Amino acid sequence: MKKTIRIGTRGSQLALYQAEKVKNLLLSEYPDLQVELVVIKTKGDKILDVALSKIGDKGLFTKEIETALLDGAVDLAVHSLKDLPTILPDGLKLGAVPERGEFRDALVSRSGKKLAELTSGDVVATSSLRRQAALLHVNPGIVLKDIRGNVNTRLQRMEEGYCDALVMAAAGLQRLGLDRYITEIIDPEVIMPAVSQGTIAIEVRANDPEVDNLLKPLNHKETWRAVTAERAFLSRLQGGCQVPLGCYSRCEGDELVITGFVASIDGRAMLRETISGKLNNPQAAGVKLAECLLQRGAGKILEQNRGTNFS
Repeated sequence: MKKTIRIGTRGSQLALYQAEKVKNLLLSEYPDLQVELVVIKTKGDKILDVALSKIGDKGLFTKEIETALLDGAVDLAVHSLKDLPTILPDGLKLGAVPERGEFRDALVSRSGKKLAELTSGDVVATSSLRRQAALLHVNPGIVLKDIRGNVNTRLQRMEEGYCDALVMAAAGLQRLGLDRYITEIIDPEVIMPAVSQGTIAIEVRANDPEVDNLLKPLNHKETWRAVTAERAFLSRLQGGCQVPLGCYSRCEGDELVITGFVASIDGRAMLRETISGKLNNPQAAGVKLAECLLQRGAGKILEQNRGTNFS
C-alpha cells in the first residue's frame, strides 16, 4: 500500500476544507497513511473580473489539477463535483464520492428578507446563470448583479453595499461554519440546484488500482447513484455554467426519482420534469429525464441560449 498520498486541491478556504475532509476520511480508514495537500491554482482562480458564463466552463476550476494528476505530481484530486465536467480527460475517472452534503441553494440577505419578500428595488448577486434565470422567473423585476470570488469575499462585498442579497450553495456556507449568514434555504422547486451540488468529488487516474482500493471505503453508494443520474442528465443536454439548467435526485426504495429543469437566460421560458428510474441503472434515469425535457421543447431553449443543435 502507498505510504504517502498527495491530494491536489484549489487553495480557497472551501476547497481546502473539502480536501481536509477527504484526508481525514482516509486517515480514519488508514491511520498509518501519510496524506499531503498540494495546492494548485486554476484558471478560474486567476480570472475573477469576468462572469463565469463568458469565460467558458470546460475545466475552469479543474484543468491544472488534472494535469498534475496525469503527470503523477498528485495521487488524487478533490473538487466540488459540480465543477467537474461530465467528460474527463483520457486517463482520468471519478474515483469516489463521500456522502453528499446539503444540495440546495441558500439566500443570504442583509435585511433579513426572504426570497418571497424581495422587491424590484432589491439587488441580488450571483455568479450562476441557473440562479439568475430562476430568480427572474420568480420575480421578473428583480435587479441582478454578477459576483465572483470565494464565499468570504462575496459576503464582504454584500456587507459593503454591492448588493442586498446573495444566492449561493448552502453547503459552502455550512462547511465553513457560516450558517449564521443563511436567511433561507431555498426550496429546490423555486431554484433548482446545480447538478451534483453539495457533493465532493475524488478524481483519480484510470490505471491506478492501488488508489482505487484505498478509496473504496470512502464511496457513498446512495450519493454515487444520485450523482451518476444527474451527470448523465447534464451530459445529454451538454450543459455547464453557460446554460441555465439543474436537477436533483433522491432514492426511494428500489427507484431513483430525479427532477430537472431547463430555462431561458431571462427566465421567461422554463420547463420542469420529474421521472422515476431503476436505482440499479441511474445513468438511464438521467438520460430519460433529459429526453423528456427535449421532447417538450428544451432543445429550442438551449439552442437560443447558445446556438447548439439538439437532435
